[in-house]
Amino acid sequence: MCAVQSGLRLETDRLVLRPPGAQDAVWIADRINDYDIARMTTRVPFPYSLEDARGFLDAEDDPERERRFLVEHPEFGPIGLVGFHEGSPRWSASGCALSPEIGYWFGRTFWGRGFATEAVTAALDWASTRWGRRAVASGHFTDNPASGRVLEKAGFLYTGEVQPRFSLSRGATAPTRMMVWLA
Repeated sequence: MCAVQSGLRLETDRLVLRPPGAQDAVWIADRINDYDIARMTTRVPFPYSLEDARGFLDAEDDPERERRFLVEHPEFGPIGLVGFHEGSPRWSASGCALSPEIGYWFGRTFWGRGFATEAVTAALDWASTRWGRRAVASGHFTDNPASGRVLEKAGFLYTGEVQPRFSLSRGATAPTRMMVWLA
């Protein structure tokens, strides 16, 4: 699988990743308003409304620190989202720096088909070649081993660290196995 890049549009063998737009609000609200999806994220409230989707889409990304991609399949249309956001500080030879963190979610009917791995891999390739990132962090709640498998297949390695991370939809922290990807 090779990602073809055109601006912020990425194409893989089966998927297109592009910036989400206002036209995607209804779809996003419909798909993410599923507790079993929302509870596996840190930033998604539940229930999730059309106004939540519009607020998400209206928020301006700082292109140096954040990027979002809607994931589309030619037959099924939008199937999920992949995004980078400013992560936790880490120490480098030149001092303290920030590694972006990647997060993602996919509609329930698209689980287990390899779409998440394909989209995350394409986004990481873009982050390295076009965005100049050499490290990306991520994590998965310990009760979501499927997400850990996606990250492993995309080239992430476990750091050995488990952090308590707050989940907005759960309204509580959950143990999170931390991972890192190095370009």
